Amino acid sequence: MIKKSRPRAEALRATGGAEGVRKIPRRWQVRNVKAPKPLWAWLLGAAACTGGTAPVRPVADPTATTAVEAPPLPVGSDAAADSLLVDVRSADSTIQVDARYATANNFTGAPLPGYEAPRALLRREAAAALARVQHRLRTGDLGLRVFDGYRPVRATLAMVDWAERTGRRALLDSGYIARRSRHNMGVAVDLTLVDLVTGTEVPMGTPFDSFTEAAHTANAEGRVLRYRQVLVRAMESEGFTNYDQEWWHFSYPVEGAVPFDRVIR
Repeated sequence: MIKKSRPRAEALRATGGAEGVRKIPRRWQVRNVKAPKPLWAWLLGAAACTGGTAPVRPVADPTATTAVEAPPLPVGSDAAADSLLVDVRSADSTIQVDARYATANNFTGAPLPGYEAPRALLRREAAAALARVQHRLRTGDLGLRVFDGYRPVRATLAMVDWAERTGRRALLDSGYIARRSRHNMGVAVDLTLVDLVTGTEVPMGTPFDSFTEAAHTANAEGRVLRYRQVLVRAMESEGFTNYDQEWWHFSYPVEGAVPFDRVIR
């Protein structure tokens, strides 16, 4: 018995395609694949869906040792500082620097002793990690602007003196101004985010060095909270830890770090 040939269209459906080429099963087909979004893009979208709110964190106990306070250690030599501290822009020249304490544009109203040049220095390990953060952020048209890195001990003492002279001693007890700072070790950095398209800082809710609860990292909502989250997540991805009373302040773990009093030139 001779079988009748099926129409071509029916035959193609049976074989899965023309000329005997089988069609790829639907479960294997890749359709409308989009490039993965940068970390901050997911954060911005997720926070928008949840309303971008966060609980208010309580003010730190003024009798407790604050996270920003460094342990008492002997000051290292200038020679050691010269061998261990590097300019952050030598690690990545696209990192912007606005060295506030080298100018009068800071909470004391005057340049601080020890700042003779508008530079930001860090321990070599921290600077390398910061460069990696910058690389991550640049893929999403964001970048870093550093306000302060390594801080000579004499500058920290000048801050303490300012607080005591102006009746702002509560700033010392509440952890906003440290009597011994991790900045002195070159392992802390103060910074913000910059929109690389417009060249302007993104909204972070408060100015740098705003000694208020509004500056606590979680005390924000909407767009401001989302940008703070972007900064924290990007910094944490390379080993930095945020000080939760200051959205701009981050520390990096370096074993055996000691304070220095080397003048920044």
